[in-house]
Amino acid sequence: MADITRRFGWRHLRSAPTAHIRHHKRGKLAHDGAGLSFWYRSLSAALSEVPVNDRELAMAFHARTSDFQDVTVQATVTYRISDPAEAAARLDFSVDPDTGAWRGAPLEQIATLLTETAQQHTLDVLARTPLAGALVDGVAAVRERVAAGLAAEPRLPATGIDVVAVRVVAIRPEAEVERALRTPAREQIQQEADRATYERRAVAVERERTIAENELASQIELARREEQLVEQRGTNARREAEEGAAADGVRAEAEAARTVRLAGAEAEAARQVGAARAEAQAAWLRAHGEVEAATLHALAATRLAENLPQIDSLTLSPDVLTGLLSKLGRPEAGA
Repeated sequence: MADITRRFGWRHLRSAPTAHIRHHKRGKLAHDGAGLSFWYRSLSAALSEVPVNDRELAMAFHARTSDFQDVTVQATVTYRISDPAEAAARLDFSVDPDTGAWRGAPLEQIATLLTETAQQHTLDVLARTPLAGALVDGVAAVRERVAAGLAAEPRLPATGIDVVAVRVVAIRPEAEVERALRTPAREQIQQEADRATYERRAVAVERERTIAENELASQIELARREEQLVEQRGTNARREAEEGAAADGVRAEAEAARTVRLAGAEAEAARQVGAARAEAQAAWLRAHGEVEAATLHALAATRLAENLPQIDSLTLSPDVLTGLLSKLGRPEAGA
């Protein structure tokens, strides 16, 4: 929109470089161009502002495919007004000389023209295309058909409008149909995911089985080594017992031999002692046999005296002493 200011009953217009201004004064063209700036009187001025920049028109409409499925087409058309004079002559681009606002809705008229033209060609294409084909190849087909149709539309060049580009963003079916169409792909993806999960589980199970087999092999090897250890310990214990028994046998034999030797020695000693005693006794008896009776009596008394308790003093009467001496065969002695 042009920038209009007021000064003492006059109006000053300043437009943008992308806006083409046409100023008629009393029916005559006074100013014509883009990016103009001039003074004018509002009572005698007729102004038109035509945008000459590229403009984007987004459109969305419904269509039906050959298998009677509703789809939504989203497209964008880029256009520009290449002949502002033709556009201002065919459409109402006049602006209020006091405010600079459009009195009509020229851009809406252009949008309606472009949308209906694009929709007509889109419906013509999709009406002969099944839903699957429309979803797969419909975007390119619709874009080419709409571009060709807009280029061949006679009203557009007559209005001074050039179509710069046509883009079809998407062709989408209804939500339920779209979900139904996604189901096979989702099922296939889910099957692939399940297959990957099963394979991963199978690999995990195989690894667990390998680990279990390794653990079992380790346990078997450990048990085998324990068996060898027990067997070796038994062998060692048996050898130790045998060695101990052999040592005990040797010790017993040595002890028995020593005992036999000791017994023999003791017997020999006893025999020799007995023989010596016998010889001594025999000699003693021979000696006593050769001695007189009185001597034997004296020896007996001596032995008796040796075994009697100690006597400090002894008093004998003359009768006793006389009898004792008589027995000993000695002459009597005076008291």
